[in-house]
Amino acid sequence: MEKTDEKADVARCVTAGPPERRSGTRLSGARLSGVGLSGVRPWWLGAVLVSAAGAAVVLGPAGTRWLEHPAVQAWRTVCLAITVQALPFLLLGTALSGAINAFVPAGLFTRVLPKRPALAVPVAGAAGAVLPGCECASVPVASSLIRRGVPPAAAFAFLLSAPAVNPVVLTATAVAFPGNPAMVAARLLASLATAAVMGWLWLWLGKEEWLRPLLRHRHTGHRPGHSRWTEFRLGFRHDFLHAGGFLVLGAMAAATFDVAVPGAVLDTFSGSPWLSVLFLAGLAVLLAVCSEADAFVAASLTGFSPTARLAFLVVGPMVDLKLIALQAGTFGRAFAWRFCTATTVVAVTSSVLTGGALW
Repeated sequence: MEKTDEKADVARCVTAGPPERRSGTRLSGARLSGVGLSGVRPWWLGAVLVSAAGAAVVLGPAGTRWLEHPAVQAWRTVCLAITVQALPFLLLGTALSGAINAFVPAGLFTRVLPKRPALAVPVAGAAGAVLPGCECASVPVASSLIRRGVPPAAAFAFLLSAPAVNPVVLTATAVAFPGNPAMVAARLLASLATAAVMGWLWLWLGKEEWLRPLLRHRHTGHRPGHSRWTEFRLGFRHDFLHAGGFLVLGAMAAATFDVAVPGAVLDTFSGSPWLSVLFLAGLAVLLAVCSEADAFVAASLTGFSPTARLAFLVVGPMVDLKLIALQAGTFGRAFAWRFCTATTVVAVTSSVLTGGALW
């Protein structure tokens, strides 16, 4: 029976990988939007859409007049924009996850990384620079790496660093902060430091029972006698459909925040050095701004200190509402709340120390 269960798990071909995020920005002093939460199955979304359509039919024109309200139109526009912007990155992440599972030899990653996990962590963190994608692309890739035998600590270091230190993100940061190379260097150093520290913390305190049972198996990948393309197709379809629910809920949460929160709230915290750091770190958690676009949002927050804006850039690609839900769906809730809480603390501390040294 155990063998049958294992094969069934392998056939399901992985865990999920979710969406991507972007910002529909509206700046009043510095008004932003773009958050992504996650977490539902496709049938649930279908039920919601069907129910909404049925209500519109029953209520008739009088019952749908509220759809013409400016706030509702703004909500709809932001939600659609985030979903459309996120889809390419969702496709990239799930395609990479499926390709790693079906085509990459099982022992490749363990041969490339140092044998000692403590050394593998910074190497995996630095390797994050080679993935030109956003945070949502890194989650399914990290889960595939764990299933292929990579130590979880190294995979988590890769998960955190890839969205923050890849060439596309660093180039966007340089463009957003012209004549300020210190911001690019600060983002690189603080992000790598956060990824390495979190990897080492997992080695010290992490427990594998916090992970979903499927991730504890190190035998997934191509099975002899099966078509690699079929395995890729099944794994990609499973991950994409699972992640699609996360994406839609995340876009809805982002649009709601954009419409409901007054822009003047940002101005209240900009005067205090410490409150501004904590506020922008918290804002980064709430706003799922794509790591390839968040530098332009940070650059627009001219009322805040460079250190506060650095905290926004470091925390955002590593922790937000969408990623919390996504990691809970991929790795398990026991892992997600511990890992995301610790990552936020480490990222803020790293930003303050790096900012203090450079400015």
